[in-house]
Amino acid sequence: MKLAIDCRMIGSGGIGTYISELIPHFLKNNQCLLLGTHEQCTPFVRLQNVEFCHCDVKPFSFEEMFSFPSNVLKEINNCDAYYTPYCNIPGGINIPVFSTIHDVVFLDVKGLSSFTGTFLRRLIYLRAVNNSKAIFTVSEFSKERIIHHLHCKKPVLVGYNGISSWLLKNEKSEEAVSNTGENSCSNDNSILFVGNIKKHKGLSVLLDAFEIARKTKPDLQLVIVGNAVNFRSGDDEVIEKLKNLPDNAITFTGKISNEELKKQYKNAKLLVQPSFYEGFGIPPLEALYCKTNAIISDIPVFKEIYKDFPVTFFKTGDADDLAEKILSHLDDAEPENIPEIYSYKKTAEIILSEIKQIIKP
Repeated sequence: MKLAIDCRMIGSGGIGTYISELIPHFLKNNQCLLLGTHEQCTPFVRLQNVEFCHCDVKPFSFEEMFSFPSNVLKEINNCDAYYTPYCNIPGGINIPVFSTIHDVVFLDVKGLSSFTGTFLRRLIYLRAVNNSKAIFTVSEFSKERIIHHLHCKKPVLVGYNGISSWLLKNEKSEEAVSNTGENSCSNDNSILFVGNIKKHKGLSVLLDAFEIARKTKPDLQLVIVGNAVNFRSGDDEVIEKLKNLPDNAITFTGKISNEELKKQYKNAKLLVQPSFYEGFGIPPLEALYCKTNAIISDIPVFKEIYKDFPVTFFKTGDADDLAEKILSHLDDAEPENIPEIYSYKKTAEIILSEIKQIIKP
């Protein structure tokens, strides 16, 4: 089978990580045509069974939908199937299309976008459903919401996220450094937030809980992975709460590399994921792998994903409960017996199996 794969979102957060992790597994027994820029495709240049097609058309652009380059379409249409890691599908593809919809948060959570923005996103989701032979998603929760909102009659298959290769890399050498006591800069009173400024991520609740917890433990520190300017320009409620907290109590890391994020996970005492909504929610999984305890909201998708993991749940939106959980779990031992349930290898197998089943002669 020859599979055309859209790589144009590599470097764009979680979706970029998702497709980057799947590609090596796709390539093991299949010929693949990767669409993207030179920079996006370079990590796979030494792998076998791979061809490249330069394409710098922006995802979700007018050009993508109505005037996709004919030379790129020619190469795509010479393949057996087309796979996109998101719901953007170029116009002009006449081979079977398969796509992943990670969540439908803009349809489930009011206020994340304007009426027009939400309407346009619904059209994009619906177009992906209509143009795809099958839809993949990252949780049973997301599957149910996709079917509910989009009335999807196509197959919807769940393939969970997994541990990224950058977390697996150099594990033994890092463990050796840790055992010698070198390069250790952990803060025994730091908690970590990894997310964005959108309201469904629950940063406002965490800030309230943090302020409450500091009344008991004044040296408590909060590390936020992101840029202070971006956070402060995105949510008026968050702006006001940040103003009420001492500047030396909160650290914004700015944009950081995967290796730097890995260090933040390892150095933190706790990860807190206070989300109101997620399609999967990967930071708790990454934190646990880095031997850092996680406190997470008890939203349905977290109950699904982390039911067998050593996490602590708090009542969603309840700052008092979150503060109590933070204070009572600061000194917990490192998490143990992390289940090996999720992997990108398993997800790639699910995707490839369905594609081959549908396109077989």
